[in-house]
Amino acid sequence: MNFAFKFKYRFFNAFRELFVHHHGSLEFRAKVFALLIAANEQAPDESFIIVKDIGMDIYEQDEARANLLMLTTREIVQKVHNDNGLDIDKLVYHIQKELHIIPRYANKIDIKALKPLVILTKDEDTLSYQERILEFLSNLKQQYKEEN
Repeated sequence: MNFAFKFKYRFFNAFRELFVHHHGSLEFRAKVFALLIAANEQAPDESFIIVKDIGMDIYEQDEARANLLMLTTREIVQKVHNDNGLDIDKLVYHIQKELHIIPRYANKIDIKALKPLVILTKDEDTLSYQERILEFLSNLKQQYKEEN
C-alpha cells in the first residue's frame, strides 16, 4: 500500500461515519471477519489478504473499499489481541446487537467466504474453535433470515 492510501485511510478512519459510504455495513463485515481471525492468536498475514480478495468480490473490484475492509478488520483483530477493551465475547455481542438492530445484515454473513480463513489455521484446538464460530455465525444468519 502506498503512502497516499495510508494517509487517506487514517483520515477516513477518524471520520469514517461521515466519509465512507455505508460505513456500518463495512464495519459489520469487518467484525465478522475479525471474529474468525482473532480466534487464532497466531493469525497469519495471509488472512488479511484473503479479506481483501473477498472485499474485491463484494465491492465489485473497488480496491479502495476492499483495502478499507481489510484495514478495518486488521484494526479490530489488533484490538482483540492487544486486549484493548475488546475480546471475542464482546465482538460476538456487538455482532448480535447489530443484527438485532439491522436484521438485513444477516445477509452479509457469507460462510463460504469465511472458510478460507479457517484453512490457514494449523493448531487443532484453534481450528475446532474457529469451526464452532462458523457454526455459530451460520445459525445466527439462519435465525435472522427466518425472523424476517
